[in-house]
Amino acid sequence: MFNGLGSGIRRDCTGLTRRHALQIGGSAMLGGLSLPRLMAMETNAATKIAAPAQACIFLFLEGGPPHQDMWDPKPDAPIEIRGPFQTIPTCVPGTFFTEYCALSAKIADKFTVLRSHSHADNGHSTGYHYLMTGRKASFPDGEYPIPTNDLFPSIGSVVSRELGAKTSIPPYINMPHPMSAGGPGFYGAEHAPFVIESDPQQPDFEVKDLSVVEGITPSRLKARQKLLAGLEQKLSGKQGRPAVMSTYYEKALELIASVDAKKAFDIHAEPESIRREYGDTQIGQSALLARRLVESGCRFVGVDAPGWDVHFNCFPSLKTDLIPYADRAFSALITDLERRGMLGTTLVVMMGEMGRTPRVNAQAGRDHWSMAQSICFAGAGVKPGQILGATDKQAAYPTTEPIGVSDVLKTIFHQLGIDTSKEYYTPLGRPVPIVDGGKLIPGLL
Repeated sequence: MFNGLGSGIRRDCTGLTRRHALQIGGSAMLGGLSLPRLMAMETNAATKIAAPAQACIFLFLEGGPPHQDMWDPKPDAPIEIRGPFQTIPTCVPGTFFTEYCALSAKIADKFTVLRSHSHADNGHSTGYHYLMTGRKASFPDGEYPIPTNDLFPSIGSVVSRELGAKTSIPPYINMPHPMSAGGPGFYGAEHAPFVIESDPQQPDFEVKDLSVVEGITPSRLKARQKLLAGLEQKLSGKQGRPAVMSTYYEKALELIASVDAKKAFDIHAEPESIRREYGDTQIGQSALLARRLVESGCRFVGVDAPGWDVHFNCFPSLKTDLIPYADRAFSALITDLERRGMLGTTLVVMMGEMGRTPRVNAQAGRDHWSMAQSICFAGAGVKPGQILGATDKQAAYPTTEPIGVSDVLKTIFHQLGIDTSKEYYTPLGRPVPIVDGGKLIPGLL
């Protein structure tokens, strides 16, 4: 079954694969995050402001989903523009998607599609960086280590710093591998994501970082704790930084021992009927696990779903794998959150780093096109059942006011109760606001 992540399958045209990402070093490559460092967040976080959204689930269709083949169809355009898919009505009168978004069409009254998102970065690495940080990349597009954002913090890292930990669950989580540009930047490793480096679709899925290393018995673990405590006391008298780090180690051990954390990550505990609703796919089971983590106190879950860089012969894979998988995952997530009474406090966003070209290319694919893109928003104060903005007859450019990256970030943070004008200083003393300008998306909230 194609999911865009198999051995030898490229994530996008830069050539970065999941295998490559995992070989880089997982959590360590995101600023050296470990469980002890992770626990610093609770101490350093600012006081949370009352807001509609208590958490955000961010479904990122990496590579660039073709908006005209999904949420912004152009049925009257020539076939080289509209593509081969049919247009179907949604449950909202006068609103149409394509035929492979059929499940989302049935619940279109529960979310809103923004069709006028637009920016000028046509690169994968650079576009991802721009969307995750709100700042244009200082490097050319291409293959780079993860994260690419060595200076500016990502969305999840801002949420981590501003809202902090709510429970023993880490406040910022990536799955099923690190998100490009998902790092903490100058915020430091304590605001890096906790990365689940395994596929929740697989039967043997488990979060290894929540388990004690094999062969370490309870008595050996206690002995190691005692030895560490003795070294800290002998070397420093447990003053200053060693004393602080000792607290983090203790909290890390609490997480490992936490029954609630183990329950949250145990996707196998979900009824089989619920798992089927989300689909037996990587994005489907990741969306389900995201719901479990938010339910247990996580603030921001970023789900990276690659495979959307559809340059060549794209329509068979869009038809059988990509669009139906995302459609099922998104519709199941919205329905499940509403059923559990969580949709009102959980902001759900689904997007990619760009759209795709209006005209199908000579290789029966669509190329990079950041000038027009659709974004789906749901929950937490979002007015549902709307289509906001519009594109021209070729789905090439917005015909309404373009909505930029800063506008999207400002809106997400606003719903989470984060003051986007707040400034932090880089190591060189440069003041950096959480969002550089931007406005709330008109009509969305």
